[in-house]
Amino acid sequence: MSILVVSDSHGLQNELIKIANRHRDEVTTFIHCGDSELSADSDVLNDFQVVKGNCDIFAKFPKQLIVDADGLKIFVTHGHLYNVKATLDELIKQAASEGCNITCFGHTHDALLTQMNGITALNPGSIKKPRGRDEKTYAIILNQGDKVEINFYNLDGEKVTI
Repeated sequence: MSILVVSDSHGLQNELIKIANRHRDEVTTFIHCGDSELSADSDVLNDFQVVKGNCDIFAKFPKQLIVDADGLKIFVTHGHLYNVKATLDELIKQAASEGCNITCFGHTHDALLTQMNGITALNPGSIKKPRGRDEKTYAIILNQGDKVEINFYNLDGEKVTI
């Protein structure tokens, strides 16, 4: 099974429902990296583990989460508290200190997959306001035991290259 990661939906609801329903049979864990701009009790977020983004002013989400899923330990945060628009150094350092091998974040709206100091850093992009590309994107992490595969998708569920 796999882990779906989305971020920066900024009030979108139908799109989140559509994405979750599309992958429901293949995904065991749903992560939202913040700026949903929905309330913590919104039914739309029932499937998701959600962190608080800088635009989630009144929502009662945690600032960060450690998610143990499919044999992976994932540090999840929105990114604004770790200065991710300038550097990933603080984020990677925090993920490592938490014993995580993957960190998922948002905030920049730029889809990104990179490796630093043995930590995989994943930003799924934005499903509302992407930067650096036209496609609105989310990602799926697939743990295949000896390797982890991460793919990006557009809102229609088609794989896209980052």
